[in-house]
Amino acid sequence: MHSAHAIVQAVILGVLTGGVYALMASGQTLIFGVMRVVNLAQGALVLLAAYVAYSLTGGLGVDPFLAIGITTPLMFGFGVAIQLLFVRPLGAGDRAELSLLVTFAVALGIEGLLTVLYNTTYRSIEAPYADASWSVLGFQVPAVRAYAFALSVVLLAALIALLRGTRVGRAIRATVQNPTSARLLGVDVDRIGAVGFGLGAATAAAAGSVFGLVYPFNPSSHYELIARLLTIVVLGGLGSIGGAIVAAAGMGVISSVVAVTVSPVWADFAFFVVLLAVLLLRPRGLFGPALRGAA
Repeated sequence: MHSAHAIVQAVILGVLTGGVYALMASGQTLIFGVMRVVNLAQGALVLLAAYVAYSLTGGLGVDPFLAIGITTPLMFGFGVAIQLLFVRPLGAGDRAELSLLVTFAVALGIEGLLTVLYNTTYRSIEAPYADASWSVLGFQVPAVRAYAFALSVVLLAALIALLRGTRVGRAIRATVQNPTSARLLGVDVDRIGAVGFGLGAATAAAAGSVFGLVYPFNPSSHYELIARLLTIVVLGGLGSIGGAIVAAAGMGVISSVVAVTVSPVWADFAFFVVLLAVLLLRPRGLFGPALRGAA
């Protein structure tokens, strides 16, 4: 029997971890919602941002969280470039299928570049508070994960506010809901597609520094990352940011609790079992029908 204390501790860690994955998955689902493109390069973009933050931290002494202010605009521009150079030229009729190959090729290109620059050795981002933790009501709260969760909440709130309260955000939401109608209303769908892809890459940049603080990584780590992100996006409902947030929190909690009560070996498998069960009962995911395209 495992104590209630251990289970609650696992839930706390799961929620904190889920917040970071929610930030990464929000970009993935936003790109799908705007362009109907499954971006297989999202995990590689997270790693690219993690390596940039690693270089800024180790080489220039920049705090990993402050590095986000540098990596985010850079990755936004990189995301726009990917959309303009590789995704936009695809024919509208074949874009959904061909984008899988194109974005996977981009991911392989990023992996190859990182391998040349950094080799395959596992790296981690160091910070003075990396091993710090707080005791709250008898439970241990790692400082890095708490900071990461707080950052994720702030950035997700900012993303939702942008989508709901700005002209560009409303154009993005209109494109998500019905691209044809949005075009008839005067929305430049191609430009919005580039902005949406850039925002998706920007969320990857923000999560990259945090990911590198919490987990060791090497250039091939994007395979595991993209598998988790796709699972979260599918479970939450393709195109639903709210669904991605709920699914990410669920993934974190389920994985952590199973790791404590059963075995770490079964942690990820348990979440995939939940995913399979949900999709059998609700093929579009938890929030697909009601919240598709909603922020």
